[in-house]
Amino acid sequence: MPEQTIAETLIAAARELSARVENLAFAPPVSHRYNPLDYAWAPHELYLRSYGASRKKVVFIGMNPGPFGMVQCGVPFGEIAAVRDWMGIEAKVKQPERENPKRPIEGFACTRSEVSGRRLWGLFAQRFASADDFFAEHFVANYCPLAFFDGGRNLTPDKLSAAETMPLYAACDQHLRALMTALEPQWVIGVGGFAEARAAQALDGMGVRISKVLHPSPASPAANRGWAEAATRQMTELGIWA
Repeated sequence: MPEQTIAETLIAAARELSARVENLAFAPPVSHRYNPLDYAWAPHELYLRSYGASRKKVVFIGMNPGPFGMVQCGVPFGEIAAVRDWMGIEAKVKQPERENPKRPIEGFACTRSEVSGRRLWGLFAQRFASADDFFAEHFVANYCPLAFFDGGRNLTPDKLSAAETMPLYAACDQHLRALMTALEPQWVIGVGGFAEARAAQALDGMGVRISKVLHPSPASPAANRGWAEAATRQMTELGIWA
């Protein structure tokens, strides 16, 4: 598949995923849900065009957008400084149709740090000379495109009811398979156990190897004891990194 065609395939798949999840309904305790593939589409499309236009060796899969990361800037694990300064991505972010007053959308003006993103992209920036060097063989995506909130509290997809996750996961599974068909990676690495488990189920029979690294969340005591070292060790033990 030509490089430009790969990027266009990812863009079309992301648009389809966004449309499929846009009208899903979620009951309390979900007070608000954000779809950054909608209101933050401009930087997300730029990310796909800039860094998703070639086959990859490794695709990292996260769970869903974080409140100060992809929710703000449309890029997975999107620590603002990493997206703007390391990847060179900045574009207009609109307002969602129904904004959560406790989690306002500030776009690239957001000054809060997405700790998971800071750790993830920080490791990649430390290990690779440039974003282009990293993305030559690697890519980062999220399994679920939606962020969920109970007031100001972040709700992860695994906290939703089975009735709600069934259509959501069906859409996410289809998107993940489209992503893998376009990028043809040897490895899919779940960032945390949830992403690994969902990838294993969605990609069964596709011939891609699946494993995981420790999630960089500050809620994880193990991650707080040295996430970069732990993730590097896991990637090295898998034989992916030298």
